[in-house]
Amino acid sequence: MNITDVRIRKITTGGKMKAVVSLTIDDCFAVHDIKVIESQNGLFIAMPSRKTPDGQFKDIAHPINSETRKFLEKLILENYNELEEEEPRDEAT
Repeated sequence: MNITDVRIRKITTGGKMKAVVSLTIDDCFAVHDIKVIESQNGLFIAMPSRKTPDGQFKDIAHPINSETRKFLEKLILENYNELEEEEPRDEAT
């Protein structure tokens, strides 16, 4: 699997969700609405999901194994961190 594009839209509303990510795989398949979320243990990704009639959330698209999940999480979080480093920080006066 070759990730050919990663697009990150930062969320600036101040909540736990920090960004929404779209991935393109092999220049032919896109996955949208992967979320970057901040928790007490640091950042993690949440795959696109929908709410079921009983109120639970079910992933719509997701990695089949933990190796692929770790690969995607590492790739997304590295891209997110690079984006964070590139943005100018407001300095207190």
